[in-house]
Amino acid sequence: MNTVSIIGRMTKAPQLKYLSEGRLQTSFVLAVNKGYKNDDADFVLCTIWGKLAETTVKYCGKGSLVGISGRLNTRSYDKGDGTRVFVTEVVVEDIRFLVTKKRDEEEQNDMQSIATHEHSKNEETDFEFPATQSNQLPV
Repeated sequence: MNTVSIIGRMTKAPQLKYLSEGRLQTSFVLAVNKGYKNDDADFVLCTIWGKLAETTVKYCGKGSLVGISGRLNTRSYDKGDGTRVFVTEVVVEDIRFLVTKKRDEEEQNDMQSIATHEHSKNEETDFEFPATQSNQLPV
């Protein structure tokens, strides 16, 4: 069974990437406390695809506390100098926004222009979270 569930804080604001065939993707690193020391953490690479990636980028910034569940994925690629690099990441299938941090104002403006562009391109209605406290979303 390949299942991972962790809670951690984003080390920087996730950025949405538009890939071929209209696919959406974002990656971020979660700092996960080890529990036995306050200053000791593991840093876990996470990747999200599709509408869930778009929602994550919209509501999360650096320092957001999230709970994720998904599966481990290992991949490799060759660098220009011929060395092989191995990457282990969590492919996120579910994310819970526990405590969100506001995105920088400049990033929010960028996201609004992207959302406006995507809405005009796609006639489907977007999912909207109900109004809550300014720094928390429903879990």
